[in-house]
Amino acid sequence: MSALVVTGTDTDVGKTIVAAGLTVALGATYWKPVQAGLISPTDRETVARLSARPTLPERYRLRLPASPHLAAEAEGVTIDTDALSLPDSDAPLIVEGAGGVMVPLTRDTLFLDLFARWNAPVVLVARTGLGTINHTGLSIRALRHAGCALAGVIFNGPPETAAEESITQMWQVRHLGRVAPLEGFTPTALRRAFHGVDTAHLRRLL
Repeated sequence: MSALVVTGTDTDVGKTIVAAGLTVALGATYWKPVQAGLISPTDRETVARLSARPTLPERYRLRLPASPHLAAEAEGVTIDTDALSLPDSDAPLIVEGAGGVMVPLTRDTLFLDLFARWNAPVVLVARTGLGTINHTGLSIRALRHAGCALAGVIFNGPPETAAEESITQMWQVRHLGRVAPLEGFTPTALRRAFHGVDTAHLRRLL
């Protein structure tokens, strides 16, 4: 079983759209281990609709749209990080984190710790907007300090060539492409937006 982890520089940077695109392009199965916030559609439902690929059930489904540790505490739930091992899958696995790299799962464990434990290549999603250089640089440093294998950065949004080049040059990270804003919430729109992403490189990592 091989896996790619999709994380982001922040929440709402386009991780789910990128995860859906990778699930299609790599013929993969999608899994989000912890869903905090159950407003429909959930991330799993979104990926299922856009990709028409298999998805696995979340290990934890928490009602509050917040950091998983706060959402779990609000329900009196204790997240057992030992239960969050990568599941078996016949196809490659695309695993989506929640929020950014440093989001807490518990008071003692960050998603970053889980990524390092999984020992799978990480795709970092960054939005193309003001502040992205700072947020992306911090995330890259955190991932590398934890010993994670960083596959590269996928940018989401309108082109910001100067910022994108600054990030890839200053932190010596691979530019995996940019996902354009979706022109409609459909599988066809997703494939079109994902056209320029370097999925061939990611396939070699699996």
